[in-house]
Formats: sequence, C-alpha cells, structure tokens
Amino acid sequence: TAIEIEATLKQRIMVFDGGMGTMIQNLRLEEQDFRGSQFIDHPKSLKGNNDLLSITKPDSIYEIHKAYLEAGADFIETNTFSGTSIAQADYALEAFVYQLNFESARIAKKAAVDVTNATVKRYVAGSIGPTNKTLSVSPSVERPEYRNITFDELVVAYSEQTRGLLDGGSDVLLVETIFDTANAKAALFAIQEVLDEEKYSPLRGIPIFVSGTIVDKSGRTLSGQTGEAFVISVSHAKPMCLGLNCALGAVEMRPFIEVIGNFTDAYVICYPNAGLPNTFGGYDETPATTAKYLAEFAASGLVNIVGGCCGTTPEHIKAIADAVRPHKPRTPPNNPHKGCLLLSGLEPAVISSITNFVNIGERCNVAGSRRFARLVQNGKYEAALDVARSQVEMGAQILDINMDEGMLDGKSVMPKFINLIGSEPDVSKVPLCVDSSNFDIVVAGLKCTQGKCIVNSISLKEGEEDFINKAKLIKRFGAAVVVMAFDEDGQATSSEDKVRICTRSFRVLVDQIGFEPNDIIFDPNILTIGTGMEEHNEYAINFIAATRIIKKNLPGCRISGGLSNLSFSFRGMERIREAMHSVFLYHAISAGMDMGIVNAGNLPVYDDIPKDLLKYCEDLIWNKNAEATETLLKYAQEHSGGGNKAVESEEWRSWEVEDRLQHSLVKGIDKYVIEDTKECQENTEKYPRALNVIERPLMKGMSIVGDLFGAGKMFLPQVIKSARVMKKAVGYLIPIMEEEKRASFNRFAGTVVIATVKGDVHDIGKNIVAVVLGCNNYRVIDLGVMTPCEKILQTAVENNADIIGLSGLITPSLSEMIHVAKEMERLEMKIPLLIGGATTSRTHTAVKISPRYSQPTIHVLDASKSVVVISSLLNEDVRMEYLEDIREEYEDVRTDHYDSLLERKFLTIADARSKKLSIDWTSSPITEPKFIGNKVFHDFNIEKLVPYIDWKPFFDVWQLRGKYPNRGYPKIFKDKTVGEEALRVFNDAQNMLQKIVDDGLYTMEGVVSFYPANSVGDDIHVYAEDVTPRPTTPLAVFYGLRQQPYYCLSDFIAPRVSGVHDYIGLFAVSCCGAQQLCAQFERNLDDYSSIMAKALADRLAEAFAEAMHEIVRTTLWPYSSSESLEAGDLHKIKYQGIRPAPGYPSQPDHTEKLTMWEVMGVSESIGTKLTESLAMDPPASVSGLYFANENAKYFAVGKIDEDQVSDYAARKGCSKSEIEEWLSPIL
Repeated sequence: TAIEIEATLKQRIMVFDGGMGTMIQNLRLEEQDFRGSQFIDHPKSLKGNNDLLSITKPDSIYEIHKAYLEAGADFIETNTFSGTSIAQADYALEAFVYQLNFESARIAKKAAVDVTNATVKRYVAGSIGPTNKTLSVSPSVERPEYRNITFDELVVAYSEQTRGLLDGGSDVLLVETIFDTANAKAALFAIQEVLDEEKYSPLRGIPIFVSGTIVDKSGRTLSGQTGEAFVISVSHAKPMCLGLNCALGAVEMRPFIEVIGNFTDAYVICYPNAGLPNTFGGYDETPATTAKYLAEFAASGLVNIVGGCCGTTPEHIKAIADAVRPHKPRTPPNNPHKGCLLLSGLEPAVISSITNFVNIGERCNVAGSRRFARLVQNGKYEAALDVARSQVEMGAQILDINMDEGMLDGKSVMPKFINLIGSEPDVSKVPLCVDSSNFDIVVAGLKCTQGKCIVNSISLKEGEEDFINKAKLIKRFGAAVVVMAFDEDGQATSSEDKVRICTRSFRVLVDQIGFEPNDIIFDPNILTIGTGMEEHNEYAINFIAATRIIKKNLPGCRISGGLSNLSFSFRGMERIREAMHSVFLYHAISAGMDMGIVNAGNLPVYDDIPKDLLKYCEDLIWNKNAEATETLLKYAQEHSGGGNKAVESEEWRSWEVEDRLQHSLVKGIDKYVIEDTKECQENTEKYPRALNVIERPLMKGMSIVGDLFGAGKMFLPQVIKSARVMKKAVGYLIPIMEEEKRASFNRFAGTVVIATVKGDVHDIGKNIVAVVLGCNNYRVIDLGVMTPCEKILQTAVENNADIIGLSGLITPSLSEMIHVAKEMERLEMKIPLLIGGATTSRTHTAVKISPRYSQPTIHVLDASKSVVVISSLLNEDVRMEYLEDIREEYEDVRTDHYDSLLERKFLTIADARSKKLSIDWTSSPITEPKFIGNKVFHDFNIEKLVPYIDWKPFFDVWQLRGKYPNRGYPKIFKDKTVGEEALRVFNDAQNMLQKIVDDGLYTMEGVVSFYPANSVGDDIHVYAEDVTPRPTTPLAVFYGLRQQPYYCLSDFIAPRVSGVHDYIGLFAVSCCGAQQLCAQFERNLDDYSSIMAKALADRLAEAFAEAMHEIVRTTLWPYSSSESLEAGDLHKIKYQGIRPAPGYPSQPDHTEKLTMWEVMGVSESIGTKLTESLAMDPPASVSGLYFANENAKYFAVGKIDEDQVSDYAARKGCSKSEIEEWLSPIL
C-alpha cells in the first residue's frame, strides 16, 4: 500500500475527504440515534458522540464515506476523531473504544472497496485525533506545572485506538489536528510500540500521515510551536505526509503550508476549513471558493494532497478534485537540511556546519549551581524558573536541566520543572537538554517535552546491550543524544581512547539502530586541569586532539562538553575560571567543538582578556610549563575585587531643557514638565512666543511618541500618559498665549471632529482615538456623547474640519450613522467620514453607509489605525492611490455581500418553529424563586465585586493584547511585548480602585425581579401572580425571534399549554458616579485617569451582573444552590442558566428593554434611564433576563427573513418599517 500511494503521489495531487462532523450535523440526529439498540440504558447522554455512530448508525456513516468517495476523494478518514478512551471517558464509553475504532475502520474500508471496484483504488486513513487533554498546557492558571494527563496514559489510549484501526483495515494512520505536539509525539510513540508487537509486525511499513493545526495568524499551534518547530518535533517518525488542517481557511493557511513545505522532504497534505467561522460558528465559504484557493496552492507547487475539514461537504471535495486535477504535484526537496542537527522548543534550532558555537546554559543544574539547587530543594520553582529565563536572556540557545541530587526525587522534580518551563514561552522557545546519570529521570523528562530535545547522556559504560536499549528508546522519543566517551573499562582520558570509544558508539548507533548521524553528539570528556597532579596536565590537549579526529572520521556528528569541569580546581575564582573557559573554547572550537554547557553570557571575549592572564591560561591549557598552575593562582590572589558604580536615576535632569521636555513626554513624567516648559518660555530669544514652545520642543517630543506608537514600541497607556504631560505643558502656556493674543494656534496636521452619535452614551474608544490623534499633531474637537447630527455637521463647517469621525457601541447607532451620511450628502459636504466603534464593521460601512455619501467613507478598526487612515487622507501625495485602494476593497466587500445573499436560503418561520427545541417539561425540574416582584440593592459593596472582575476586556480597552500563550489575565503580564505595560496599567487600576472604595466615589445600584411566566409560541407571557389557571391578560410580554437553526428564548420557558408553572427573572445593575469623576479628571487635563475611571466602571458593572447572577442562582432563585465556582469558571459560563440581554445576539431588538424597565421600575428604583436609542445611562450598566432551565444556552439569532419580520411586527403591534429599523443588522 505504501508503495502504491507514494507512486500515485509522484504522479498527481491526491484528494482527502471533507468534514465528517459537518455531514453528521446535517443529519439532525437526536439522542436515540446515538444510543441505538446497544446503549438504550446507558446512564449518560450520548448525543454529540459522533464516533459512536459507527456502532449505532453504521449505514449513515457508510453513506457519508461513499458520498465523499463518489465526489472524488482518494482517501476517506475513519469516524474516530475522538476514538480514544480519554475522549470517550466523557461519555463513560471507555470499554467500547476498540470496538468503536474497529467498526469505524471496517465501515470505511467497505465503502472504499465498493467504490474502488467501480473506479480506481481508494484508501482508508485511520483518524487519530488530539484528545481533549494536553501535555503541554496546564488546565490551572494557578498551577502552571500541573497536567491533567500523562504521556503514559496517552500512549495506552492511543495504542488501543491504533489496534482497532489496524484490525479494521486502515491503509494509513493519520495523526491529525495537532494543537499540542507533545500529544502527537505520544501518538507516534504508541503507533511504533503497537507495530513492534508480533501481531502487527507485517504492517510496520504502513504510511503515517501527520497534520498539525495552526490556530491563528501568528503561525503557531495552540501550545505555541511554530510550523518549523512542529516539523522538527515529529519528523523522527518518518511520516510519508506532513501538513496542516483545521482552524484556518485556505487563504489564512497558505503562508504556513509554504513554510512547512520548504522545511520537510515529506509529501505535504493540506485540508483547511471552509474559510473562517462566521459569528455563529458556521462556515460560509462555497465549494467554488475553497476549490479556487486550493487550485492556487496546486498551481504554485505547494501540495501533494488536498481536502477539506470543518464546514466542507462532498460538493466542496468534488470542486477541489476538479480544480487541482490539471496541476502537477509538489516535488519534495531532497534532504533540505542535509548535515544539520535539528532541535526545537517552541521555535526551531537549526545547527549547521556554519553555525557559530552553541551555548548550552549550565545554571539549571542542581549539581553545578548551588543557588539553583537551593531553590529547587526549597520548592521555590518560580525563582528557579527565573534562573532558566536569565540563561536564555544571556544567550543560551539550549537549556541543560539536571536534577541529580540525593535529597531530590528526580523522577518527579524533572517533569515538574520542565512543565513549568513550558508555561514560559520566553524560556521554552529554546530546546532542552535533559541531563541525568539516572536514565529513568531522563525518560521522565522526555515525556514532558513537545519539542525535539537532547538527552545527556548515555555511554557504553554498562555494556553494549544496555547502550542499545537506551538508544532505541531515545530514538523513539525523537531526541538527539549525547554519548560520553566511557566504555566498560571506564572514562577515556587519552585522545586515543576518546576516539576509539566514540567510533565504536557511532557504528552501533548508525549501523544497528538507524540513528541519524546528525542526531549524535559526542562528549569526549572535558576533564579538570591545574590539579597539581602531573597526569592531569594533558587533559585539555587530549580533548582538543580527539575532537579534531572525531569530526574528521565520523561525519555528521557534533562535539560537546561540560566546560565547568575544566577549571574545577579554581572554584571560587570566577574571573580566572571564565578566562580559562574562553581560552579553551577558542582552541576547541577551532578543532571542531560545536557546543558546550556554559554559563551563557559570562565568558569574556578572547581578545579582551588581559595579556598576562591570557598567557597564563594558554600556558596551563597547553601544559607549557610545570609552574603554570602556581602562576595562575598567584595572579588570582593579586587581582581580586572590583565593582561598578551605579548611575544616578535622574541624571537626565542635567540635560538641555529641550531634551528634558522630550524625555518627560516620551516617558510620561509630569513631575517637572511645567518647570521645564516655563524655562523654555522665558527664553524669549529662542522662543519669542509661547506658541513656539508648543510648535518646537513639545511637538517634537509628541512626534517621537507618535512614531514609537505607530511602530509598536509604545503602548496605548504610555501614549495617554504622554498626552497628559503634553496637556499640562499646554495648559501652562495657554494663558500666556492669550495675553499674546494668540489664544488658538492653527499649525496642526489637520482638524478632526469626532462624536458618539445621538442616543449612544459610550465613549471610551472615541476618547482613546482623540488622545492618539492629539499626540500626532491633529486638532481634535471632541463633541462627547449623544451628539445630534446637526451639531456634528455644524461644528465641522464652523471649524473648517478636514475629517468627521463617528463612534457608536449599540446597534441603533448604525442607523444614526447612516442618517449622518445622508445629511452630509444632502449638504454637499466634501470631507471624509470615518466610522468606528464596537458595533460597526467594514462590511456594514461598505454596504450600508458608504453608498449614502459620495465622499470617502471608511471604517477604522481601532485607535492605532486612525492615524494611518487620516494621514493617508490628508497627504496629497498618497491620497488618490489610497482612496482608489479603498474603493476597490469596498466594492469587493459589497460584491461578496450581495453574492452571499443570493446563496442564502431561509426556512419559513413556520418550518423553523416546527423544528424548535423539544423539552420534556413534565420531568424538567422547576425551582420557585424566594419572592415574586422586585428587590432593589442600593450601594452594593464594591469590595465584594472585585473578585468577580473579568480583566481581559479591561486590557482590551488599552489595546494591550498578549500573544499566545499570554493572551488572558494574569498571563498577559508575562508577555514579552506588552506584559510590562499591562502590569503598570493594572497597578494603576488597583490604586484607583482602592481610592474609589476608600472615598466612596462610585455606588453600585441594582434591581432584581422574579415573575411567573409561560411561553406562548415565540413569546414569553409574564404574570403578576402565581395562580392557576394563568390569567388571560399577562402583566407583560417579551417577544422572541427564532433563529434559522431554530432556537428562540421562549423555548427555555415552559409552554402555557403544558400546565407547568415556570418563572423568569429580570435584572438591571449600574455603576454610578463615573461620569462625575471623569469630568473632574478631564477638567484637570488628565485623559489617562478619565479613561481609567470609565474602564473600571464598566468592569465593576459587569462584575456586579456576574455576582448578582450567582446570588440569584444560589439564594434568591436557588435552582443551583450547591454551585461552587471560581471567578474564571463564571466568566466561562460554567453554570446552569443564562442572562441574555435585549440588543444582543439572542434577542437583537433593543425595544424589549422598554418592557423590562416598565416591569422592574428601573428608572424609579435605581435611577438608570434609557436614551432615545435605548442605550442605558449611566453607560456602565448591564441588564437582561434570567433563564433557569438546564437546557438554556446562549445563541445568536443571526439573519432572518421577511416573513419573520412581518410576523414579529404583527405580534408586537408595530409597523414593519419600524421593526426593520431596529433589526437592520440581522436582515
């Protein structure tokens, strides 16, 4: 089979099938379908266990396979993506794993054979998925070293799956969707273990395919590896095919497929999703589009096998097969890394013949570093990790980890520390050298590394059989190996013995075991010199001589050594030791030494060593005279001591005043800015007018700030602090300029009028844009919130504005923006219109707003993009080209949008209702609330809310976003790019939060209501009293919208016809006082504190909503009274029940808030009002409905058709046009 497949791969591009899960979802199966006859009485729900269908609905799986084969697939994957005991444990089906895999392979094989008989040969790929646990990432933020699965457990699980797949008839084993390479290495290890079993030995040549998953545009797997590092980590298994699938569409996947293709001599497989998921988790890319992109891959010679993953169907596969048929397959490069030692951590390490000396950091060794040993022994692992981090920062390209200490349990400590390293991308980016004289400890370390590491070390000391057994296991783990110059007779000291032992070891490794020569590293033993014993004097010379011969006679191998051994007799004399190491390395590297275990960063440059010390070291290393040791000792005693003088922290205060101002602006230091501004202003010879101080030193400083921000070298909080310094300086100068009759100045890059549109009170994003533009020398006229159209346009005309910018957060703001655009067109205005805010999008701007205004109308993603857009619009040199690009881009957006409408198919509202969620209300428990009516919470304790704060959105406000794996709080503090600034902003937030609490600056107000309720169709009737029968006239009605996949909020309330008494909850919470505090900050020209205060108010309001929901679930409406969840679990919605809000995806109609406000008396009880656009005021407010049913879930209504709009309008008693205005984003 392997020969057949490889022969075909050389002739043409082969085709994989598409999404199994996608096709199963289309079957709309229910619980009984998954149970079949075999699992009728199984104690757990089985719905969603797609792999089980190979046992309970084999005919359905067969038909899916056959559909893909008839569409043109050469390979079909078995229905076993979750076919391990680990994944099946969620369903308590571990005992059926072998049967599940066997049946899946058997069904696929039958389909392949049936179609092969009618056409050409087809093949079955046994799918081995990633499991739902990971070896490289801790499930606990508090315990980064913890793992909830072990390598051995994964090997057992994968072995069982492999046996089932092989027995069922798989032609290929496919390890796929790899988000954690450590899991994949366990799978590959298990496959080789199974193939070593006598029963499966005839199948040892079975092709292995390996496919990783790059999760985003960073080009890394979920566990942080780059594509190149991933290839290196799995290539020891000799996969026939290697590539990528899932997570990305073809367009996004292309650059990473190119990287992998250039890095491997395996055939390349690529089966992307049908584009990126839409906002509802579905996939919209058509078969023709996916096929077009993959045909471009084929035409560029990038692929050997193509197919589809999530969202793809037989129609996609047919289109792909047809599209790639004319193109020739990729020709794999012939040994692209010939002569290279390939290692990997999160990033690749390619060590070639031209690579400079490789530093292996030595300080994470309990035998060689007393400090590290003390930290590990005392359990201070975070501090021990700092030692590793320091090594990498000082230039270590590989980290040596050794836990050989009598008081340590090395087999547990080694994995713990390696796991801890895995939590730090700045450290785990480099490969590891797992170092121990106890091979069990080595193996324990190998089981924790997702990259390709080095084992240090093995030798022939215990004989050849022991050596071979250890080497075979190391090879199976995919590691390189250090071989010591030891044999049965002991340690080699002469150059002849070193060469002899290394040569013997090489022949065993290469000829008997099949080790790659490039994966062999010899350590010919660096031994101690200067001991006073004559027989030791030649040790350095012998090492250097042996190195030269080994490199000449054993091609491909590398030479390493532990440098500290050389100078051990001079311990305590660090300066002497470092000089000896530098001199020794100078000569050993010339002889061919490739790498060494050194204290990275501490070695002096050979040419910088004092001449006398250099001579003494040379004499000792080359054994030039008998007195060399005594001479060096004497030198050491005569040259002890030394130190460095600390630099004064405020040395900059002695600089020229212009430089001091610049420094203050860039660093955000306001302590001296008025003093320095005054000094400049009083120098009337240099600055005749106060305006000159602004135009020259101050603007120069802010120009630097703008440049640094644009280049990503400063972050938003720093920019805002710089703006605060600038405002203080300008605030000092304004009265002086007024005296000079220069109350205003007009030498700006341009004038921008910005405003939050009428009806909307949200302005954090707008304020940030204003600050950033001000930092870039634009005059910004900020009209605040709830700004009427006429005021925006009048201000723009009166101030001769160059740009108008509109901001909005809530859906009705989109309609107001369209209105502003229409008015600008009617008034024949000629200036560009910029659109921004959370509710806006490029598509909405291109489709709905831009056509209403004939001048440039552009969507701006965030503050950092605003400067680029505005400067492009106002720069005559680039304006026309920029606008042409925008026109073409928006025309493409419009075309794509209208094309998608043609393809969109809606069910009628009647059909959608017929497929609604079905709940057995007679057996569904209903819990009665503790009261009926409203309960008000005045001045709720803020300190109790702090633990509920979700800090991620807080950092989003400041546009501080960590890269994987430091994306969330508190991991963001470890991000090497934004971590330091994030921590600084967070500390500022804690200080302000404490002041808010201490001074009572904010008050938290809330109201919660519970009422009897039943559903009537898509609506929810709310009753004033809990009586039987229900009144014919309800207290209020909440109207629902039904999504095309058939959910409606009313589904989660018992129908009136069921006779079951159900309930609904309502709530509204607000953080009051922020607007007053912000106004005070703004009067003091302190934008930074103003934005901080608003951001904290928003976080506290959301925290209040979270805390209140917990109180409701456990106390006031105790349907989940035994719940005990951490804050992180609350943010991940791991509780029963939901709290959807009008204006959000489950009910996009903001007008439903009017009913809530009326029922709860919100305005009267807590003072929170609704604006004319139904935004809540104060803006730091949250409201919604409580649903308690265990089946309740969040969903998005998505797009709806005209018949549902008409039906909804009729039920609400509104005109269709009025409803269409409120629901415009989903029409």
